[in-house]
Amino acid sequence: MDLSTALNAVTATLRRRPSDLLPFYLLGTAVPMIARTAGFVALAAVFLHLELSGRLATAREALADLDVTAPPIESEDPTAFEEWAEANPDAFGEWMEGLLPVFEALFSPTAVALIVGGIVATVLLGILGYAAVSAGQMSAVFARLRSERGLTAGIAGVRKHWLTFLGVYLAELLLWLGVIGLATVTVIAAVIVDPLLGAVVGLGAFLVGFVVLVAVRILFAFAPAAVVVDDAGVVGAVSGAGGFVRSNPADAAAYLVVAIGVVVGLSSVASALAFLGGGAIVALVSAVLVAPALDLLKTVLYGDYRDAVAPVSPPEARLRDQFSAGLRRGWGDMTTFVRATPGLHLLTLAVGVGAGVLGWVAAEPFVGTFPTSIEARLDGHVPPVAALEFFGNNWTVAISTAFAGVALAVPAITSVAFNGLVLGAVAALEENLDALVAFVVPHGIFEIPALVVAGALGLHLGVVGWRAFRGRLSRVGFADELERAFWVTMGVGVLLAVAALIEGFFSPYYWQLFL
Repeated sequence: MDLSTALNAVTATLRRRPSDLLPFYLLGTAVPMIARTAGFVALAAVFLHLELSGRLATAREALADLDVTAPPIESEDPTAFEEWAEANPDAFGEWMEGLLPVFEALFSPTAVALIVGGIVATVLLGILGYAAVSAGQMSAVFARLRSERGLTAGIAGVRKHWLTFLGVYLAELLLWLGVIGLATVTVIAAVIVDPLLGAVVGLGAFLVGFVVLVAVRILFAFAPAAVVVDDAGVVGAVSGAGGFVRSNPADAAAYLVVAIGVVVGLSSVASALAFLGGGAIVALVSAVLVAPALDLLKTVLYGDYRDAVAPVSPPEARLRDQFSAGLRRGWGDMTTFVRATPGLHLLTLAVGVGAGVLGWVAAEPFVGTFPTSIEARLDGHVPPVAALEFFGNNWTVAISTAFAGVALAVPAITSVAFNGLVLGAVAALEENLDALVAFVVPHGIFEIPALVVAGALGLHLGVVGWRAFRGRLSRVGFADELERAFWVTMGVGVLLAVAALIEGFFSPYYWQLFL
């Protein structure tokens, strides 16, 4: 199959029933949130330990005794703090000495052990979650390229292939570490013998190592496709990918060129937007559009090599009409979901408000010591870029919160509580609370309900995941719920787009005329 035909197949598959494929990529954005739940649990355990042991009370007393009549942090600009510290070394030293009793009170072997355990658990959950979701993604991709139901195939693929995907990723990692380690040892040994020889060997090792690592990446780029197309294990997948690369070097090279071009292009756009403060939307597009497109491309190339795919034809509707219809369906499914689950929404709202109150109370001892300022955060505000950043960041949080709920609802409720806690703490530390409230209200009337809907959807998917885990919900029923969740998050995206426009162009300015 030539590259042009493959790209047309990718486009047609993405356009024809995207809700039967993209939910697994939305699940991919939720993996970090699922993983960091272990960290949140560890931090909660640390808090309880410090509170019950009296160490937190000691830290509060030390903070109360700290002289904060002239705090060194008067703004959120780190440069200002550095300049103050350099200009007033004695005062800086006294301030740091005043904080030492606080840190000593908070430090304990139990707290350290809990934090280390939380980090280890987070890493393990992330690795296992990534392998499981990747297995589902590639299984869904292969099914869609055969005109089959993608989500049901993806659900089956998670259970069937997750361990194989984990083995494939670990095998590539070990090869990378082996090549880099061998090159490093060789260069060090040559340098010990003779510095000039070391320089020559170093150059050779770099060139050879680069070529080997490129070959490894090409080989393992197609190994995931081989797992699902050939129903193979780790060795069989690597062998199949190697056979494809040897038989179709032009196709393998074409995929590599496209992948590198996409990555370079996205990196350039992300760098430009990040410079202005708007890179979140690029990360979201990369996760939910670029990633499935590249997976489709390598799977259709490998599947054609195995005569195992029959790509769908593109839909007759225009892309603009499809987009409009998708927005209408997303809005309709979201409003239907809200009407059908009032209890879940009330519970989500109660958790968020309760966590906000807790954040306010917990931050009270730090008022005046670590102030925040809405005016400082809005310094250098560029409305179009800020609106994109707000939309990308908030929609990513909403999607992750909703789909992380599949892991028995715990990550979703943790996300809602964490965001409420942070908002409560920021409000307590705010130097000008009236300005903060005035800033939040116009866009908050859209943003807060959207995030509540996302949290409620996460709780709903938690119930769905539990029923599926217990065997009380069929694979088709689970797939239907994931597809429904996809459309609900599209409706949430509409609300967040409106909120982002208001937050970018209106919220930062109007209140300055009155306060």
